[in-house]
Amino acid sequence: MSNPGVVVAATVIIIALSAFFVAVEFALLAAKRHRLEDAAATSRSARAALRSASELTVLLAGAQLGITICTLALGAITKPAVHHWLTPLFETWGAPYWAADVAGFVLALIIVTFLHLVVGEMAPKSWAIAHPETSATMLALPMRAFMAVTRPLLMALNGAANWCLRRVGVEPVDQVASGQGPDDLRHLVEHSASVGALDVAYSDQLSGALDLRRLTVGDLLGERTVPAAVSHGATAAEVQEASRASGHLRILVGADDRLPDGVVHVRDTLLLADQASVAGVTRPVFELAPDVPLHSALTSMRETGNLLAIVARPDGGAADYGVVTLADVLRKLLPRTTAGRVG
Repeated sequence: MSNPGVVVAATVIIIALSAFFVAVEFALLAAKRHRLEDAAATSRSARAALRSASELTVLLAGAQLGITICTLALGAITKPAVHHWLTPLFETWGAPYWAADVAGFVLALIIVTFLHLVVGEMAPKSWAIAHPETSATMLALPMRAFMAVTRPLLMALNGAANWCLRRVGVEPVDQVASGQGPDDLRHLVEHSASVGALDVAYSDQLSGALDLRRLTVGDLLGERTVPAAVSHGATAAEVQEASRASGHLRILVGADDRLPDGVVHVRDTLLLADQASVAGVTRPVFELAPDVPLHSALTSMRETGNLLAIVARPDGGAADYGVVTLADVLRKLLPRTTAGRVG
């Protein structure tokens, strides 16, 4: 191919395609999934990007296939043409043919490599990393079209790559791991506090929040005493007396030989006669197993509107129990700001 106009046009198209595949590859690796999910409600392109993110290894196989094809095309079209143009130029400068041919080959290789490396790879990579969600959304639909056409080949290539990984003990994944784990964040918080970049009070609060991911409700049982309880058939006066003696507003109701099955708030007894039964204002007590994660317990209590839950001790008898309240969780989460204020 010796027509300069055709060669230049083909080179521009090939480099643009290479830039496209490189940008797609780095955009999906850098994009935050939750931001794509937010945009997916109103954007077809964002939904396409999410689908690609869910099968990332297939997308990367497509991007690598596209980049490889572009590289081979530059080597087959642009480099020989540039070599063909430069060799006669060096001959006119008095160089022998063999020297002109070598110089033309080397210079053509340098020119093509520079265009492909800088314009076709480094520039689009930097743009995709700087604007990951924008680039991922913008390029998603054409990339999905390319993947649809080449999917059988991509699945075969991806399957071969996964087979090689399993042979060396690596389990392939289809999605990139995003964010930091609790241990990574805890290390970051501790390091920031140790170098003075984070106030100690905030460090304690953040560490407490991270601890919620590994703590269970059983870990809080020893942190406060069991609230006072009254038996079935108790009167309003008995509930009010139990409240005054213990300082608790919620009084458990149950038999002595088993877990309480009800709870009554002292305010609900104020309009009752002293000898009136509190059965009508007693509500079922909320129960939690001791191995329930603390963050799950907090979610359950908030969703059901329960501020108190009883927890049977795993090594105790039928009447051996403790309680967990929202105040307990808040003390654990915000030890400094809630100390002495949550009761």
